[in-house]
Amino acid sequence: AFQKEMEQFLLREQTKARMQASIHQHTSMCWDKCITGAPSARLSRSEENCLANCVERFLDTSLFMVKKLEEQR
Repeated sequence: AFQKEMEQFLLREQTKARMQASIHQHTSMCWDKCITGAPSARLSRSEENCLANCVERFLDTSLFMVKKLEEQR
């Protein structure tokens, strides 16, 4: 029983780690893609739109990944 609980715990932690790595990678990619000007106190309208679109695609991808992981169980 303990062995099975430990395996399930490790699987959940590995899944969390993969999601965190994906979030970090995606955040970095969106920033590099969308923030093209010199840093300032405010984002330009095009930077805001780009970041919003990038985040929406990330959410779509994340939901897709979660569904696929659930199907694999």
